[in-house]
Parts: sequence; C-alpha cells; structure tokens
Amino acid sequence: MTAETASDRQNESIISKLESINRNLRFLHQISRKISEKKPLSHLLTDIMENSKVLMNAEASSLLLYDPGDDKLHFMVATGEKGNVIKKFSVEMGQGIAGWTAAHRKPLLVDDCYKDSRFNASFDSESNFTTRSMICVPLVRNEKLLGVMQVINKKGGGVFDEEDLSLFEILASQCAVAIENHDLIQRQIEAETLAHELEIAREIQMHLLPKSLPSYEDLEMASQLIPAKKVGGDYYNVFRIDEQKTLLFLADVSGKSISAALIVSIIDSCLHSYLKMADRRFNLMELVSILNRVLIESTTSSKFATGWFGLYNHLTAELTSVNAGHNPPYLFREKNTTVQSLEKGGIFLGALDTEYESENLTLASNDILVYYTDGITEAWNENNEDYGEDRLINTVLQAQQHSAFEILRLIEEDVQSHVGKAVQSDDMACIVLKKR
Repeated sequence: MTAETASDRQNESIISKLESINRNLRFLHQISRKISEKKPLSHLLTDIMENSKVLMNAEASSLLLYDPGDDKLHFMVATGEKGNVIKKFSVEMGQGIAGWTAAHRKPLLVDDCYKDSRFNASFDSESNFTTRSMICVPLVRNEKLLGVMQVINKKGGGVFDEEDLSLFEILASQCAVAIENHDLIQRQIEAETLAHELEIAREIQMHLLPKSLPSYEDLEMASQLIPAKKVGGDYYNVFRIDEQKTLLFLADVSGKSISAALIVSIIDSCLHSYLKMADRRFNLMELVSILNRVLIESTTSSKFATGWFGLYNHLTAELTSVNAGHNPPYLFREKNTTVQSLEKGGIFLGALDTEYESENLTLASNDILVYYTDGITEAWNENNEDYGEDRLINTVLQAQQHSAFEILRLIEEDVQSHVGKAVQSDDMACIVLKKR
C-alpha cells in the first residue's frame, strides 16, 4: 500500500467520522427543539424514544419512570412489536437490568443478556420476545433519579458498542431535561400570577449554571450571576476539555421570562452535546458555527443571543477569542493602563448563517480578563444613569493587585453603590480570570 493510498483512507475515515458526528448532532438538535414544545409529556417522550430506536438501529426501545411513592419503575414508553405487552409491567428497584441501572445509577452495555446474571428473563416469557443485547442508562437530573431508558437488540444481529453507549447517554440527559422542563412548564401553566411564572423560569436558568468552577494551577477564576426580579437569559460556563485546553463561555439571550430560560437550556444542551461528541477533535470555530445554526433553527427572528467564546491553552498561555455580538471582554495587563477589548468575531448568534473570526493573544503573569453581560454596564441608578464601561474599567484598574475573587467582589460592590435603591431590571453576570 502506498503512502498516498494510506493517507486517502485515513482522510476518508476522518470525513466519515465527522459526518457521523454532524448527523448525530442534528438529531440531538431536533430533540432539543422538542424539549421546548408544549405537548403532553407522554407524546414528547414517545417521539424521543421512537427516534432513538431509529438512530440506534435497534429493534425496540423503552423508557421507565421512577415513582418514589412505591419505589418502582413504571413503563412510560415501550416501542417495538411487543411494546403494548411490556407497558403492563413494572420493575422493582434492583430487579433485572433496568432495576440494577436505577439502583446503582450506572449505565450498562450488555452484549448477551442471557449470560448476564442481572437479566430477568420473565419479561421475555410473558411477551414472547427474545432480548439479545441491550443498552440501559439512568435518567438523572440534579442528582435526582427520574427513571431509566433502554434500547434492545441491534438490528442485523450485531451488538451495541461504546460509541452507541456514549450517544445514548447524551439522549438520556436530553430526556431528563425534557422531563424536568415539562414539570416546570406545567407549574408555569398552573401558575396564577406572573411572579410564579418568573420563579419557574429562574429555576430553569439557575439549574444550568455551574455549581463550581474548575480549579487550575495557572489561573484564578471567580464568577457571579446576580439575578434580577425580571428573569433574563444570562448564562456562563467553564469546560475543561482536556489537560491542555479550557473553554470559557458567556451568553445573554434576548427577552425575559420562560422563553429566554428555555433558549438558555438549548444553548447548554448544544454545548454539552458538542463537547461529548467531538471529544479530542474539539474545534472552537466549528462549535461557534454549530451553535449559531442551532439557534437559527430553534428560535424566531426576534429571539437571539449574544455570546463570547474563549479557548485557553494552559501550556502556551494562549487565549483564542470569538465575540458573537457580545459586550467586549477586557484584558488588563500588569502595570499597563491601556486596556485591550476583545471585539473580533461577528454578529450575534441565531440571526444569520455566517462565518466568524477569532483573535489570539498570550496571557502573562498577573494579567486579568474580565467578561460580563450588559446587566453590569447598563445597571441604572435612580437618575437612569448607566454604570458604564469606563467605571467598570477604572474599578478593575484600581484593584489589579488583588485576587480574582477580590476583584469580582469590588466590582459587585461598586455596581451596587451606583445602583443604590433603584430596581435591578436585568441579570448581572461577571467572570474574572487572573493569570498566576
């Protein structure tokens, strides 16, 4: 085999893999869109499981919900030719593959069910169905068990593999979001006041924010989101891609209330899905493009999001920045009163299918990066005066010798001092990063 032939085959393999990733991402995007639809939960989950069966090339699929009242799993959805028979049964916690998965909250990939001691063959006997292979994953949201979902028997006599398991785990996380969002939306429908509706939207938004940030030897990071009485669409996250790279992300969705919170959930879902599927093939510009297209297809023309993406390389201290119509982050160099604003990128997300640009810079020891949403700089006082970019910059310049946590605290105090007794009209998100 010539070197050229080997290279061609390698390129074909890479192209095939990327096509598979894009195909799976499109499917996951469709699921994300379904989550925001107002329809009965049983219909939504049936749609998801029917599509999952097709995507996983399986003979059957099922979803069982956990009822803490009787401590059992009950079939909510069962597809395939024996689905109607299976739906009559319930499963004890710890019983069979599904019960074991629920009790241990761990996924199972089983090549030959009849060789697995955990398998309960009574369902096959009752339904006259033969279970050969299976993937079973738990549905868990915020450490709460919701149920399990499974696909059964790879068509063509094959078995499921680790890639199938990885994809099905992502689907399980989407289903968990759908179930949780359904509960929240039902509460919103039943709410009698606007205050209750805003509380629900706030819950959706706050659930998606990181409970804590990753710790690094070379960086200090501090973050805060100060919620307003009116729900906005602020969202931030920090993803450690591998030992070398970290993704920084901040977004502000247009509008208020439940619609903004649901769009935030789509953004969060897309980010997690891409990171899971791309693995070490992570490409920042590809992520920006995919998220932009997802929002174009998921929202109306009046709904969009500004966003800032930063990819930090811990080995080289290089930061790649893409600004999608967002307030420019500010880079403060040690002993330098000139502040660099990171503006290069493109228009806001969800408007046009366009290309984005990036800019690269290298961080030195004690450099400070501050990125934020417009709730900070547009915070009004009782005289309807903005806090403004200049005041934010001056606050950081006077606090450069402090830690990231102290700088963030001083920003918060100065904003509150400016606002005084005025009512906060928008969420305020701010993240401070300092290079050690």
